[in-house]
Formats: sequence, structure tokens, C-alpha cells
Amino acid sequence: MASSTSSPATPGAGGAVSGGPAPTFWKQYGPSIVLLVIVSGVAAWALASGAQSGQGLPAIGVQQGVALVSIGLVAGVLGGLIGTGGCSVMLPSIHFWMGYSAPIAVGTTLFAVIFTALSGGYAHLVRRNLDVRATLWLGGFGIVGVVIGSWLFTRLSSQAALLGLILGLAFLWPAVRMIWEGVGLPGGKVVKEGSVMAPHKTGWAFFGAFIGVLTGVVGLGGGYALVPGLIYLFGAPVYLTMGTSLATMIPLAIVGGGIKLAGGYVAIAAGSLLAGGTIVGAQIGAAVIKRFKPTTLKLIFGVYFLYVSIKFIAAYFGVSIW
Repeated sequence: MASSTSSPATPGAGGAVSGGPAPTFWKQYGPSIVLLVIVSGVAAWALASGAQSGQGLPAIGVQQGVALVSIGLVAGVLGGLIGTGGCSVMLPSIHFWMGYSAPIAVGTTLFAVIFTALSGGYAHLVRRNLDVRATLWLGGFGIVGVVIGSWLFTRLSSQAALLGLILGLAFLWPAVRMIWEGVGLPGGKVVKEGSVMAPHKTGWAFFGAFIGVLTGVVGLGGGYALVPGLIYLFGAPVYLTMGTSLATMIPLAIVGGGIKLAGGYVAIAAGSLLAGGTIVGAQIGAAVIKRFKPTTLKLIFGVYFLYVSIKFIAAYFGVSIW
């Protein structure tokens, strides 16, 4: 245990947190506990008051409530481990298994991702798995992208299937490449592990705006694109991409989820129960991440992104994959 005279944590040269004493329990988990209390209160209010009842939303009993929390927990662990918000777990689960319409499923899961990103991003910050400078550039310009993407969605909704096909084909490359490197096949790119990224302010700005547009158009949190992009476009250390991705998603999810909430596309009770699960799950994922080797994480990423790619492509041809 660090002594009381240890110097406080300070940002490294690239903006990542480094050095300093180990965080106390309340510093490490306090904000997530506060978030958990808030979403629990919102869920209790929504269930007790019947908020949004009579609008065609599935009823939530004990079984459905446990299912929603469990789905959120799995999504949060995945998010904490590989730097995504868990939309790809939550959205199909509540849409195909629990009967929520596609628009409501998109809005509700993006709302829940706000809390995944807040909990997971902070968990990675205190564990020094985050480049603060990169996060600010990516997130700041990502907000601009979300607004543009949300506007484009209203004009490109008739081409949503084609957009999904393009996304599916685009993500085949990082999926195959990550699997290739994860299993140790020759020719893979070796990224040196470290606590900072080399500065790429202009690149971060354009990439963040691009991710924001994707978030606004397709309604996902953006982590599925942030992680491979940070690794292969900017040579980011694998561990560092997780926290940076989640933290970047905080403003994107707040803006995108806020727009969906204002438009009436969020089932508040269901979203709050999902969020409660993701808050706990994100902490678990962030806590165990460094027990995995970078190659193992790449293999996990690759399989996950291959799943996302196949799901997008199959949807274009009318085939539903969970």
C-alpha cells in the first residue's frame, strides 16, 4: 500500500494518468455507487408510476426485471473488457427476446450506454487505462458528429439497410486482422504497450467526428469502431484503447441518448434496469482487463467484431442473427 506521503497521480506526457497511490475504495467505486443509486431510484419511480405504460411497451414483472438487469450486466462486462458500450448485446436482446420495437430498443440501449460509459470510463481512469488528451479530442469532435449524424438519420432512414451492409463490410477488415494477430499468425502488427498514445490531434478530431456521425446514424455507442481505429490508425496500446474508448463514448451517448429521450424513444424503466446492470458489469470488466494478454484481448475483439460484421451483412439480406 502506498504511504500517505506519496505524490498524487499526474497526467503523463500523452495525457494518460500515471503514478501516485492506489485509489481508495470510495475513489475507485464511489461514483459508480452514486450512479447505481440514481438509476435504481429512476427505475423504482418509473415502475411505481407506470411511466410510459399504455404506449405499447412490454410489461415489466419480476422475471422481466431480472432479465433486463442480467442483460445489462453481461453488456457492462463486455464493455469494460473491450471498450464498447454493450449496445450490440442489449439491443438485440430486448428487441428479439423481450418484444421492444426497433426504434425503442435503439433509444433505450443508447440511454443505458450513458451509464456504462460513465462507470466504465471512470473505472479505467482510476486504473490508468486511459489517455485523457486523446479522449478530449475524440469526444469533443464526436459531439459535433453525433449532432450531424442524428440530422442525417432523419434523411437517410430509407437507406438504413444499405448503410448496415456498408458497415458490415467495413468491419470485416479489423475483425479478420485482430483475429489474425490474436492467434499469433505471421504478419501481424505489433503495438508496443504503454501508458500514452503518440499525439495525433488532427487525426483524433476527424476520427472522433466520424465516430459521432456513426453513433447518430446507426444508434450504437461507437466503441465497435473506436477500439480497432485507435489500435490500427493511431498505434494505441491495446489496454489503453478500452478506457479511452469508453470515456470518449460518454459525451456521444449523452447527446445521442438525450436526443432519443426527447423524441420519446426511451423506455425509462427498462433503460434504467439495463443501466443498473451495466454499471456493475463495467466495473467487473475494467477490474479484470489486465489479467488478459494483449493478444488474447485482440482475439476477443476480433471475434466480437466479426459477429457485428456478420450481423450487419445478414440483416441486409433479411436474415436475423442474435
